[in-house]
Amino acid sequence: MSAGPTSSVVHRNGQAASAYDLSPLAFAGYAHFTAMQVRGSKVRGLDLHLARLRYASIEMFGKALPDEQLRTHLRAALAASPADHSLMATVSSPAGEFTVAGPDVGLDVLVRAGPASSGPKGPLALLTVEHERALPTIKHVGEVAKTYFLRQAVAQGFDDAAFIDRHGRLSEASIWNLAFWDGETVVWPEAEMLTGTTMGIVRRQLQSLGIAQRTQEIRPADLPALAGVVMNSWTPGIAISRIDATPLRDPQAFLALLHRAHEAEPLVSP
Repeated sequence: MSAGPTSSVVHRNGQAASAYDLSPLAFAGYAHFTAMQVRGSKVRGLDLHLARLRYASIEMFGKALPDEQLRTHLRAALAASPADHSLMATVSSPAGEFTVAGPDVGLDVLVRAGPASSGPKGPLALLTVEHERALPTIKHVGEVAKTYFLRQAVAQGFDDAAFIDRHGRLSEASIWNLAFWDGETVVWPEAEMLTGTTMGIVRRQLQSLGIAQRTQEIRPADLPALAGVVMNSWTPGIAISRIDATPLRDPQAFLALLHRAHEAEPLVSP
């Protein structure tokens, strides 16, 4: 009798990965990835995930795998996983890091499935730190600073860290995008950052719903007039109670709007 779907699946290039397959990746730090929540064996924003992998591969490796090949690898992992789960697809070069692979070296795709998640309940208190990610527009691995600043924030009585760039602008949080609300308009931070796939989903669905949006520089002095949330692949919104010592406005109406926009995005099959 064949085994049914399991909540923990790791595939390399569409096939179940062995310890031998995974050993070169154990300490690898030159790769990029995308993460998604799968519900009913379908995902939201598939086009955004594929675009993210394509863009990052070209930036990091000078080439990208065809979308259909990526979709084939995703489908193989989905077929071996429960209907609801978390999925991560990582692209790397078999040449490893600290080397430049020739044009004949292809790219590897590691797909990992695990338990479904909707993130912490919140609200979250965020500690600001001065930090700018390397290659901020790419979701890449090996970012030790994220966990370091998370640990520092928790040690000081906060839940997580938010980043302020050299210009004094809020950009993003450790593994989150930031979004704010002034009571009428959704306000996105203007700074160098990773544009999350959930952020992309929410923005286009808010536009379809006719909700006003703008991008502007947001500094700590602007926070008392705003409600705020964090978002990532887990969820379109978790409330922020305060940033440093500054309390933010009640986010409940904002949260409802973000979840409504997210749910308007159709689930599609890879």
